[in-house]
Amino acid sequence: MNLKEPGSPRLVRFAAGLCLSAALGVAGIPAWAAGTAVWEMNTFQDFIRGRFQGVSLSRDGRVVLAPALETVFASDQPVVWSVAQAPDGKLYAGTGHRGRLFEIDKAGKAQVVWTADQPEVFAVAVDRKGAVYAAGSPDGKIYRIEGGKATEYFAPNARYVWSLAVGPDGALYAGTGDQGRIFRIASAGSGEVYYETGQAHVTSLAVDNQGRLLAGTEPNGILYRVTAKDKAFALYDAGLPEIRAIVPAPDGAIYAAALGGSVARRAQSAQQALQGQTAAGSTPAVTTTITVAAEAAQAAPDLKQPEAAKPAQQAAQPQVTTQFSPLVDLAGVEKSALFKINPDNTVETLFSSKEENIYDLVNLPDGILFSTDSSGRVYRLSPDRKVTLLAQTNESEAVRLLADSGGVLAATGNMGRIYRLGSRRGSTGTYASPVHDAGTVARWGRLSWRGEGGRFGFQTRSGNSARPDKTWSGWEDVAPGDMTVRSPNARFIQWKAEFVPEGGTAPVLDSVAVAYLPQNSPPAVKSVQVSAQPGAAAPPKPSQPTSGAYSITVTDTGDVTTTSSAGTPTQPLSRASEQQINITWQADDPDSDRLIYALYFRGEGEQEWKLIKGSLHETSYLLDGDVLADGKYFFKVIASDKEVNSPSSAREAELISAPILIDNTPPTLTASPVRRSGSSAEIEFQASDAASPLRRCEYSLDAGNWIPVDAADGVVDSLQERFVLRLENLAPGERLVVLRTFDSGNNAGLLKIVLR
Repeated sequence: MNLKEPGSPRLVRFAAGLCLSAALGVAGIPAWAAGTAVWEMNTFQDFIRGRFQGVSLSRDGRVVLAPALETVFASDQPVVWSVAQAPDGKLYAGTGHRGRLFEIDKAGKAQVVWTADQPEVFAVAVDRKGAVYAAGSPDGKIYRIEGGKATEYFAPNARYVWSLAVGPDGALYAGTGDQGRIFRIASAGSGEVYYETGQAHVTSLAVDNQGRLLAGTEPNGILYRVTAKDKAFALYDAGLPEIRAIVPAPDGAIYAAALGGSVARRAQSAQQALQGQTAAGSTPAVTTTITVAAEAAQAAPDLKQPEAAKPAQQAAQPQVTTQFSPLVDLAGVEKSALFKINPDNTVETLFSSKEENIYDLVNLPDGILFSTDSSGRVYRLSPDRKVTLLAQTNESEAVRLLADSGGVLAATGNMGRIYRLGSRRGSTGTYASPVHDAGTVARWGRLSWRGEGGRFGFQTRSGNSARPDKTWSGWEDVAPGDMTVRSPNARFIQWKAEFVPEGGTAPVLDSVAVAYLPQNSPPAVKSVQVSAQPGAAAPPKPSQPTSGAYSITVTDTGDVTTTSSAGTPTQPLSRASEQQINITWQADDPDSDRLIYALYFRGEGEQEWKLIKGSLHETSYLLDGDVLADGKYFFKVIASDKEVNSPSSAREAELISAPILIDNTPPTLTASPVRRSGSSAEIEFQASDAASPLRRCEYSLDAGNWIPVDAADGVVDSLQERFVLRLENLAPGERLVVLRTFDSGNNAGLLKIVLR
């Protein structure tokens, strides 16, 4: 078998089955389908849905050992929002949700150097002299940390400080929200609004190789180049809500990551943390309203509304609440993209994703590295634009990336950690596949694989829940030699591969396939419907009153589709002798097996079913209208998949129709002598039917309109009924009265009476 043939992410192939027979399966013995199915993984899209631990994935679908992933720093915080490196190599990490700034030396020793009054430290920057700047949010200030001492540096009177950057002249720039302002701070306490973007948030800042300030915004995802106070040029409108990261290149190009809007997530985290602190009594009460807008990429710049409350020191500030744009999560729509803005301002889209949000990026000689919110992944985009999943931290998101002398640092959320991706490959790694759904309980066969170098160890586990839990079997080694899967029969399966270098060569995995025999599922007959239709030679007849006629469909759930009340009423089949009886049914098979049908009938009071036709592949059958005399009948359809399954595994299902009444004989009417009294007349008459109960009676006087007549007992519902018709104020002379009675088959019996 060639495992490298192209196919869908869940490629299923059906091999030649066992011999076929008309016999059905034996009760109590599992019925296995005749065809072997194969779950195969061999492309990038196949493998990317799995779990990576110390392994990478190339664009051409090869799984190899990844660069060694080392934990540099593990905080007691849920997320590391920002990280910066000082000239001496020390790292400074701003965290949430307790607003701490950590200093991490080269040996990995960490200490808290500043604790903010607010729960989040979204932005950290370090100048050339090693001074550290950090900002607390929400409603925080910017502090300068130098020599182990933190002092207040500037109060922007902004709700959030999202980003900080140091200019070539030593000035500090701060990107804020929720009024979308950029501040330039020349020295302690000395700052001014440098540029108002008209957007709600300035989410990222950077300085290009000519010393010009670059700013990314939200909610319209516009990238600005700010060249002087109040002077800027819009370099690009990304078409996504937020410019999340900006990296200038030495050649003058600019790389930017845009996504569906992480501002909402960060702001809501800050608000929840702030409320938690207030409840604990550690901070003054602050009431803030954060509205999450349903609009995404095309929100207008003036999406600002009055805010409920602000701290007292901000009373003079215009009070606003931003309508945050949530992360875009629409099927078929890009959630994030990586752009390159060339020196001539032309723009190229290097990468886009419908599944993952790009949070940060770093430009290296061998390509661009970018991090995402999918299991904290780090990808590499090579100069020829091939994407490689370089590493997976298995945290919820990789928030920030930073290049240092030892490799690339990745700061994560869920657990606030900093990892280092080394330049050398790790010694071992594992890959766990996504869970495969066999559709039904399956018997597992052999696992086969293709690869080269090193050594692989394979394990599998199985269960009957869509996600692995404690009800699943444990991991069990695939049998050496014949590679038989030892996991118990179940609906779901997962495999895991361990990568071990051997003989100086690194293992490379190209494809894996698991063969299995799914349990054969029985077909299902969904409905049986019986109706009358004109015969081939019979012209259509004019319609007759059908107040008592309706159509009934019996389904496999026991539901009856009808406008009548609850229950399963007998369906009257109205037809003429030259018409045909049309029996139709609906059936399907969960395994998409071809079905064969047998049609039976049984009359009321009869004990055995009579075969009308077997070996049917169609889902309808026509009976001559005269082959069944008046009476009540049932029709049964049996569906079987025996043509495509072995005798021991074939399954069948059946469904019986509602009772069908065939009645072609009209009722008979007899009348007693008419009793006359002046201008009045009284007619007493009886109606009877041999096959079905009567349903309606009416009369016509002198070819006039039909007028209902009540039964003597009040309800027309028996095989025989008595009626009394009283006519008043009759004009003198001869009068014609016509009586008409209908049975359940809508047959009409008539009687003429002449009054003299």
